[in-house]
Amino acid sequence: MAHAAPAARGRHIDRSALTRPLMLGLVYGVYAAFLERQTGPVDAGNVFYGILCGALFAACLVAMARIAPRMMQELRALMYGAFAAVAMGYLYSLTGDSVLRSAGIGLLTGAGVAVVAFYRYHTREP
Repeated sequence: MAHAAPAARGRHIDRSALTRPLMLGLVYGVYAAFLERQTGPVDAGNVFYGILCGALFAACLVAMARIAPRMMQELRALMYGAFAAVAMGYLYSLTGDSVLRSAGIGLLTGAGVAVVAFYRYHTREP
């Protein structure tokens, strides 16, 4: 009787697990470069800045997605909320507004994301 071979123990990364962070990183990078441009002409510095912001954003999302399953639901919701707060606060700071307003917008966004993630994890997961 033939048996199935055991699964490989290597690190297999699902393509769909990388697609979402890369697309979100692309959108974040383009928007950060747009805000950094400040109605001036597009130059190589803006393009590099957008690529750097998008790559860092996507790398953080991939890292969080890899460590999230090992965390408690509450900590996972707080982690995503804190990341959203930092990301939104940074984007808002690129507009040239005050640091306090950027921090406030970031905190409100992070609190909203944390509450929604907490609700999702407690209603959808065992």
